[in-house]
Amino acid sequence: MELTPFLFGLYKLVKYGLYPLSWVLLLMTTTTLLLLLPSHPGRLKWARIGSVSSLILLLVISSPLVAAQLLGSLEARNALPPSPGDRRHEAIVVLGGGVLDRGTLRPAVELTSYSRNRTTCGVDLYRQGYADKLVLTGGSGQAFQTGPKEAPEMKRWARRLGVPEEAILTEEDSRTTYENAAGTKRLLGPVPILLVTSASHLPRAAALFTKQGFQVTPAPCDFVMQDRPLDSWARMDPFDLLPSDMAIQHTRSAVTELAGLAIYRITGKL
Repeated sequence: MELTPFLFGLYKLVKYGLYPLSWVLLLMTTTTLLLLLPSHPGRLKWARIGSVSSLILLLVISSPLVAAQLLGSLEARNALPPSPGDRRHEAIVVLGGGVLDRGTLRPAVELTSYSRNRTTCGVDLYRQGYADKLVLTGGSGQAFQTGPKEAPEMKRWARRLGVPEEAILTEEDSRTTYENAAGTKRLLGPVPILLVTSASHLPRAAALFTKQGFQVTPAPCDFVMQDRPLDSWARMDPFDLLPSDMAIQHTRSAVTELAGLAIYRITGKL
């Protein structure tokens, strides 16, 4: 089902509800409201519970140790790169990861680091001869406004890196990973592909493309974690015990991906 602007906006709003920091803010807001209401022993009890819960939750989601285990477990699922001798792919498919519009400060449209890194990985595989086609997929992430599309900007970057025009195909209408898979199927048909995206995003993406009938060889890139979860303990240092804003971002990425896998399974897309 194609998402209307309203449904796509609702989809993006639901994603905010999946962010762990949103949970902390919800707990803190509820606690504040309880404290602002007329004093009552029952309300005071729940306010104390909410205050302690908010603190504990914030410490958990900002812990580098927790982030490493969650995000590392996702990145480790498809950690092996494609075999150097494997050349039986119809195309290298690269998923977009966002684009930044121009404004009064930013002079031109730019790829996010996710899109730039993924495209660079795809170009590298193309130059190694894994396939003769490079498919770049991604539309506009704007729900209610007209914004730049990811695929044309990714193509511009691929061309700057030396990929010839005739080797590049673009799919410019998709806004979600499911739509990436469905749009690429309309473009290529269910053929053997190398699928390039960020390592933490690859488990969900590979499952969706496989469901669409593709023969998927995962090609992970843009790893955030250095080691697999069990191996990361050997590199632990005292700073890993301190809360970190980067850990919140990593935890959010992991929770979003895990929730996405669950939601797609419930809705029958996996």
